[in-house]
Amino acid sequence: MENHFTLSDFEFEQQFESGTLSPELFNHEAHLRLAWIHIDKYGIDKAIDNLCFQLLNYVTKLGAAHKFNKTLTVAAVKAVYHFMLRSESGTFRAFIREFPRLKYNFKDLMSCHYGVDIYNSPWAKKHFLEPDLLPFD
Repeated sequence: MENHFTLSDFEFEQQFESGTLSPELFNHEAHLRLAWIHIDKYGIDKAIDNLCFQLLNYVTKLGAAHKFNKTLTVAAVKAVYHFMLRSESGTFRAFIREFPRLKYNFKDLMSCHYGVDIYNSPWAKKHFLEPDLLPFD
């Protein structure tokens, strides 16, 4: 498989949840897609809970639990939700074309919300830090 788009939303979600998704398929865009799927199916609050739990399980199965970052996970879901509220797209492919900033300028987007280094903070990796600059809606 070349990329995560070779899988349907259902297959992608199921493989991720079961921990069988190939790590080569789980890039930044795939993270965003998973957030989009969960928000669309379950709503924002359940999507946050699902993704925090499932992502930690997934990286733990890969022996990379140290890579899990709760603040970044929650912030990414909230950022996707922010743009979904303004979107006219019915699929993730259309959504990411409509809002390419999520894919190509994600770190810059996060720097609008956080003045602290959420990528390397041990606290941010284990606990969600509310934005100190601009709150999510």
